[in-house]
Amino acid sequence: MNPTQLAPIAPGERIATLDVLRGFALGGILLMNMEAFVGPVMGSYTGLDPALSGADRIADGLVYFFVQGKFFTLFSLLFGMGFAMMAQRADAAGRPFAGLYWRRGLVLLGIGLVHALLVWSGDVLVTYALLSFPLLAFRTTPARVLAWLGAAFYLAAPAMLMGLGLLSGWVPDWNGLMAAQGKEMDAMLEAQRHAYGSGSYAMAVAQRVRDFGMALSNLMVIGAVVFGMFLTGAAFVRSGAIQRPELHQRLYQALRWAALPLGLLAMLASFLIEPTVSFGRYDLRLALAQSLGLVAGALMCLGYLAWVMRVLETPTGARWLGWLAPAGRMALSNYLVQSIACTLVFYGYGLGLFEHLPRLWQIPFAIGLFAVQVLYSRWWLQRFRFGPAEWLWRSLTYLGPQPMRH
Repeated sequence: MNPTQLAPIAPGERIATLDVLRGFALGGILLMNMEAFVGPVMGSYTGLDPALSGADRIADGLVYFFVQGKFFTLFSLLFGMGFAMMAQRADAAGRPFAGLYWRRGLVLLGIGLVHALLVWSGDVLVTYALLSFPLLAFRTTPARVLAWLGAAFYLAAPAMLMGLGLLSGWVPDWNGLMAAQGKEMDAMLEAQRHAYGSGSYAMAVAQRVRDFGMALSNLMVIGAVVFGMFLTGAAFVRSGAIQRPELHQRLYQALRWAALPLGLLAMLASFLIEPTVSFGRYDLRLALAQSLGLVAGALMCLGYLAWVMRVLETPTGARWLGWLAPAGRMALSNYLVQSIACTLVFYGYGLGLFEHLPRLWQIPFAIGLFAVQVLYSRWWLQRFRFGPAEWLWRSLTYLGPQPMRH
């Protein structure tokens, strides 16, 4: 191979910690997404479901409090780490990087579009792909600057929500505008219920196209969150905090004993102020609750990261969490399989169990599915170098089929 050309990273060169973290995040993402697989995607955006009671209400509240918005931010953080590691590896080898990175992002965009339009409208890959391109501008930015910029981008999202909340007291007939918007959102939710719950595959695809347009309209706020975590993840790598955590004990102690407790307090405040989002209302109270929820998501995500790193320092913890590493190495394949499997189980063109699995039982279903993925990933990677989707992504990125078997 030409020494000036990049190639996929070999298994022996991988940082196992990142694979464990990806596996951990992947399990949390499935737990978060279950509500949007079992019912309308928009129904998962409303926080605590007021219609639930008993054990279902407790399960919904626990997932909302500890999982929703925390693992998707963790996965965004890991994406930024992956970018920074690719850039460092290219610089160390003196190899070109920008052209390959553009191809990598475009291939991911294509995979994301197929996933969003043909499989499941809760896709996050399109957002990741679109926001991966501006990362190139920060390829040589120092770690400290990356960390501050990451915080600034992330906090722009709650700032926008608070600004919108403040507008509620100034715009004439604001309540009327919100009520009209609420009717449109309710109509969209019912359309999802019909298309995904009892419609044909063609109807589901048509609805996904409509959902995709709505997702793009929300890109400004969600994009600030994702890009902020991208930059923060790159700062972890640029500073060496991931590669040499033993040299950054003060950072991880601060994340474990300050960031996580503060995040829990912020989430508790958000929960107490307004646990449920109404499509037909938006005021300063709801804006404050959502803003605190976003802040809590970042702080709790960083706290989770720090605790996983701490557990990995112990032999027992490393042995048990090590089971997550193969699933993390196949994160893209496993993410896509989660969508395919769950839509085939719950959607009308599959087994038709849409809105039939109680909220409480969604948790063991997600844990069971993820356990199968963990075991299967281990079996697969004993025989192959990449997961199927990873192989496709790399082959298209490097403009040639990559060797699949060891």
